[in-house]
Amino acid sequence: MVSQTPPDKADQKPINDETLARQKAIDDWLPITSSRNAKWWYSAFHNVTAMVGAGVLSLPYAMSELGWGPGVVVLVLSWVITLYTLWQMVEMHEMVPGKRFDRYHELGQHAFGEKLGLYIVVPQQLIVEVGVCIVYMVTGGKSLKKFHDLVCKDCKDIKLTFFIMIFASAHFVLSHLPNFNSISGVSLAAAVMSLSYSTIAWTASVHKGVQPDTQYGYKAKTVAGTVFNFFSALGDVAFAYAGHNVVLEIQATIPSTPEKPSKGPMWRGVVVAYIVVALCYFPVALIGYWMYGNSVQDNILLSLEKPTWLIAMANMFVVVHVIGSYQIYAMPVFDMIETVLVKKLNFKPSSLLRFFVRNIYVALTMFVAITFPFFGGLLGFFGGFAFAPTTYFLPCVMWLAIYKPRKFSLSWWTNWICIIFGVLLMVLSPIGGLRQIILQAKDYKFYS
Repeated sequence: MVSQTPPDKADQKPINDETLARQKAIDDWLPITSSRNAKWWYSAFHNVTAMVGAGVLSLPYAMSELGWGPGVVVLVLSWVITLYTLWQMVEMHEMVPGKRFDRYHELGQHAFGEKLGLYIVVPQQLIVEVGVCIVYMVTGGKSLKKFHDLVCKDCKDIKLTFFIMIFASAHFVLSHLPNFNSISGVSLAAAVMSLSYSTIAWTASVHKGVQPDTQYGYKAKTVAGTVFNFFSALGDVAFAYAGHNVVLEIQATIPSTPEKPSKGPMWRGVVVAYIVVALCYFPVALIGYWMYGNSVQDNILLSLEKPTWLIAMANMFVVVHVIGSYQIYAMPVFDMIETVLVKKLNFKPSSLLRFFVRNIYVALTMFVAITFPFFGGLLGFFGGFAFAPTTYFLPCVMWLAIYKPRKFSLSWWTNWICIIFGVLLMVLSPIGGLRQIILQAKDYKFYS
């Protein structure tokens, strides 16, 4: 550490200009801050891509574990609460005049202090982003495999491992797009796909009609089983709404002036995104459960075997969407790694550095995905620790810490209710997730 004695004022100026110029050069190179000319609709489809995970397809299954009443309540409550916390994030992006919190952890540092902010936010954000990337590797591989098995019934069976590798090959190319605006095309395609396959999922269900002898009771025979399933389904719903980890990073790409702050266009994009999210989630969850009752599979596309071409198409749509989502969640991770390399370890910002960093990251996520394809269960477990806080209550805690609303005022109550709901989710969903991992891991072989 350099000693903090201030040198003569005259000596100080050139150093500052130089450091500022260097900082600006680095910021112009880093993925998140390098281009700030996004339109409001970019934020809409980035948010749709980030929010609507392939998790939407497991919503009917989550409904079957929650039951009609609690299921609808949890779905709607989550939608309202996460929209509120998203609004808070958008508001807090520029609450200090002349400064923008371009990354989740910068806001954390402002709320909780330099050191503590990093320790609170970064681990959670990394768990979420890296976790999502790994899950999407598995999802992409599985959907490719499904597509292959549907289209070509008599082909030789190919291992999931190879499909995950095929899926990863797309990312070895796409990861080299430098920043958020350059992936907006990929993201738009992904957002359109997510609407498409959600629509396919519920319209095909409607077409099949309510299945004979459909039952809506809980599947588990024991009380304990029912309770654990309930917890794990809470986790599933919580992760369906986890786009908050990249929201400040998306907003950072929108231009901003004191007269026209970035929160205007960003909020418009978010509202559009949330309407699309509702159009994807509610019909799939409710219609899927209504048609199949508690015999629904954990992926609604598995319950709809016919017509083959339609389901094969839907699986291909899932693949395209997951490619886009992977990129959106990987971008902040690239940003963190590159920031550390350039600012802390003084590497020169170059395309070679970027080439190595990103290929290594894609390779690592691919390796983990191939090793643990039951990662979805792990997500229920880890997700509870990291998804619930970053989405449901960290924004509220920051809001209380920064704005300090009057005790028992509306704002105070709202935030505390969100915090309590979020903490409950955080505590309960890992319990259900852990039990599912234990049940699944019994008959699992590595690299099968």
